[in-house]
Amino acid sequence: MTRVRLDYPRRGRRGPARFLPSWRQWLGVALLGLAAVVGLAGWVYATTPIPDVNAEARSEATVYYWADGTQMASVGPVNRQNVPLSDVPGPLRDAVIATENATFYSDPGFSVRGLARAVVATARGGELQGGSTITQQYVKNTYLTQERTASRKVRELFLSVKLSRTLSKDEILQGYLNTSWFGRGAYGVQAAAVAYYGTDARDLDPSRSALLAALLKGGDLYDPALGEEHRRRAEARWRYVLDRQVELGLMTPDERAAHTVFPEPRPRSVANGLAGQVGYLVDAADKDLRNRTGLTPEALGRGGYRIRTTFDRAAVERLRRAVEDAGPAADAGGPGADAGSPGAEGASGAARDGAVQVGAASVRPGDGAVLALYGGPDATRHFSSNADTAGVPAGSAFTPFVVAAALQRGLVGDDTPRRALALRRALVRGDPGAFLRLGEAVGPAGVREVAVDAGLLPRSMAPLEPAFALGTSTPSAIRMAGAYATFASGGRRADPYSVTAVTYRGVPVAGLERPPARQVLDPDVAREVARGLRDVAVDAVDPATLAALGPIAAGRTGDRDRSPAAWFVGYGEELSTAVTVFRTRPDGGGLLPLTGAGAGDSGGAGEYGGAGGSGSAGDSGAEDAGAGAAGAGGVDPSAGGPALRVWSAYMAASAAAGEGGGGAGARAAE
Repeated sequence: MTRVRLDYPRRGRRGPARFLPSWRQWLGVALLGLAAVVGLAGWVYATTPIPDVNAEARSEATVYYWADGTQMASVGPVNRQNVPLSDVPGPLRDAVIATENATFYSDPGFSVRGLARAVVATARGGELQGGSTITQQYVKNTYLTQERTASRKVRELFLSVKLSRTLSKDEILQGYLNTSWFGRGAYGVQAAAVAYYGTDARDLDPSRSALLAALLKGGDLYDPALGEEHRRRAEARWRYVLDRQVELGLMTPDERAAHTVFPEPRPRSVANGLAGQVGYLVDAADKDLRNRTGLTPEALGRGGYRIRTTFDRAAVERLRRAVEDAGPAADAGGPGADAGSPGAEGASGAARDGAVQVGAASVRPGDGAVLALYGGPDATRHFSSNADTAGVPAGSAFTPFVVAAALQRGLVGDDTPRRALALRRALVRGDPGAFLRLGEAVGPAGVREVAVDAGLLPRSMAPLEPAFALGTSTPSAIRMAGAYATFASGGRRADPYSVTAVTYRGVPVAGLERPPARQVLDPDVAREVARGLRDVAVDAVDPATLAALGPIAAGRTGDRDRSPAAWFVGYGEELSTAVTVFRTRPDGGGLLPLTGAGAGDSGGAGEYGGAGGSGSAGDSGAEDAGAGAAGAGGVDPSAGGPALRVWSAYMAASAAAGEGGGGAGARAAE
């Protein structure tokens, strides 16, 4: 019998060359490796069965709970209506294939190029990528889960190949179109056609079909009803889908030329169970859950979750009543009156010329739990939450961060007590010149750093210009309440959160552990800023409210603001609450000045002349007690700005209920 001997180390060679394999040996090793990979792939393919349809494809509601464990809302079941491929028009099928998987009818269930791209990206340390074909996406939607792991991707690949040999391409396409998520809670083309156009899928024309195909890239990113930026993205993607069909020969240039007007979808609608404030609370909980766990909107939309929130039902009701009884809507036609709402017929010219909006949030200092929100008059009519809005400048409510930055960097000079007192007086006066000089001394970057450290989001910060110190940044009410709570907690920051626990079909969802509060400001700095805020609050809030909230000193700020929004932000021992009032243009193109927005009672420059103190139309200082609605020494909040009135009503009601009290505040006024 002939014996095969491996010539290694190699004979006839000397030194290190004996250990260098020959090309034949290299080729042999490569062939053996290739054979092993092929054999392993064959074994995995043969032993990978096609499983039953997963639980993700079955409809189930997601239930949200109040902080006390009682049910707040039930969202679902999953909005899906399966239809045969014969009910899906050809233009819609072509649009989906053109934009999602041009080689669908010829590929083996996966894309070699896409797979290679995903492997290279992952090998470089990037996020695990998809490179998914229509078949792979159908497998993920129907047989697997949404987790982004290597093992799931391997199973997806082999199941896709096996399914391509088991089902026809039309069957796979039908399944994909019935299980895909299009936004607005719609799964499948039939539900999407109804959600966006109020029609059956079979009646969609090529233009509308192109928009639905565009939504497959992300319904939460391309729904035009969600904002101007979403609309721009949707239009660009819609044009791409149509042009791509021409490029692939699925549509002629003449047919493409007939579709030049964007097919505007109908307005979003919200289930009745999400009416009032509940829709805003659910939206806030969903955002918090996505940010902390990585759950996608598609995964949440499939249902099956049980979500325990931090929202206090009684606190939410107190905040709603405060807005309706004391806010601008009460002056414009009664509780809850807003442009387009019941009671708006008697609204002032403000509501006709531009809707006056209120947003508010209340968090627990030291912990960050969001206890209450006011997002707008009704989530089924006003979709964007004013408590979490962007684009509303903070004005002089931002100046405490300027003071904190100066103190943190030791810019108070040698005579620390005297300079600290001067800073507190500057907060009371709301002198823009003083804060411009202070901001220049600290530097806009230094002020920004302290504001972000305190809890404001970096993306809400304005460009670093000289006016930065005057509050050109646009934080949300939630973040303002949280950042002021940092001062209340001696410089310890606890980020706002609204979800405490989640289970999915009985299994706890990981990633919801709360990080401990961390020290971001020197305790002495936080205490000194708090002293100034106590001066501000006492001078702005009426004596009766002060007595209800606890002993605080006097002060006022914002008399000379030129911000188009009004703010009042204040905290006590148990609550930190932010209220913002702003006026939107009828066309949604920005903010209108609050000055003169309605018939004032004694508010100087119209009812909305002050956010919580002065309604002065001029540039008078704090000494001019007769120029504004709020004179020195405190006034009846009904004579002040609506932001102050809402804050006062809510905090007083909370104190009466045994929550809150001992507060400090600051405000920005027009």
